[in-house]
Amino acid sequence: MHDLLPLARFGGLLATDLRDVTSDPSALDSSGFWAVTADFEGGLVCARFGDVRPDPVPAPVPGAWRGPRADRWTSSLDREAYVAGVRRIREHIAAGEVYQANLCRVMSAPLPQPAAADVDALTALLARGNPAPYAGTIRLPAHGVEIATASPELYLRRAGRHIESGPIKGTGRTAADLLPKDHAENVMIVDLVRNDLGRVCATGTVTVPELCAVEEHPGLVHLVSTVSGELADGAGWPRLLAATFPPGSVTGAPKVLRPADHPGPGDRPPRPLLRRHRLGRRRPRHRRARRRHPHLLDRPRGPRRPPASASAPAPGSPGAPTPTANGRKPNSRPPGCSG
Repeated sequence: MHDLLPLARFGGLLATDLRDVTSDPSALDSSGFWAVTADFEGGLVCARFGDVRPDPVPAPVPGAWRGPRADRWTSSLDREAYVAGVRRIREHIAAGEVYQANLCRVMSAPLPQPAAADVDALTALLARGNPAPYAGTIRLPAHGVEIATASPELYLRRAGRHIESGPIKGTGRTAADLLPKDHAENVMIVDLVRNDLGRVCATGTVTVPELCAVEEHPGLVHLVSTVSGELADGAGWPRLLAATFPPGSVTGAPKVLRPADHPGPGDRPPRPLLRRHRLGRRRPRHRRARRRHPHLLDRPRGPRRPPASASAPAPGSPGAPTPTANGRKPNSRPPGCSG
């Protein structure tokens, strides 16, 4: 596979002539065409190419891609480990540490002819049956990166200071299959992306040009929204990636990450799979009210009422309440009435 030349293919463009490879996101603020990959642990591989030209995805060549046999696929978590992971997540939810989590596993299989495998041929094969708008290839064999993608979702686009994201939430065979729950989840994700972009955009520039638009794809439809903004002064690619990665739309939860204590796939370190929102204790209401209204602290207090055990006037003596026919104090409310 190392005999194949490095390339990147996206958006009808083909990039070749590899110039630089780095893991430093600040390099992205320089000129040139960059192809960037990010793994689940946050590691970056940024590749700059010198030759970029229009070139649509070619038609698939019969036999150019030979994938794994269906019976050779294995999972990084067997049934016992998966069930144990679910139980641990439920324990975290019961303890108030998370309210939503993704338990991930890696599916893998050996290629029948690894030396002849070309992920760009796989991209061509995928594009025939699934012409996704963000399909593409990144082929860097010497750096351990060979990716063929057929994604319908725009993670992040930048043109100058303008940035844009297109989160998807809600899928059906037709638009009639989309439920109110799909719209609610899409709005939730839009709020999350707005929050992410708001960390790096100029105040007041984050907008939602399109909310819950129905986008048709072969065999299904998606609900897609668009969130955009203008980068603040001094905000470049490092801050932008730090604010938006990992994508919150995986779970829709605030992206405070905690390494999970369940087994990681293979010999890899545990992934930060649990996205959590820590639930803080609420202070007593009267303390909040006094902070909000400091004049309450200066209000003179009257004498405290004596405890119930203190000597009270005997019934019928001066100062004792006069009972009524039903045995209640005058002007008292019947049981069950609120003040």
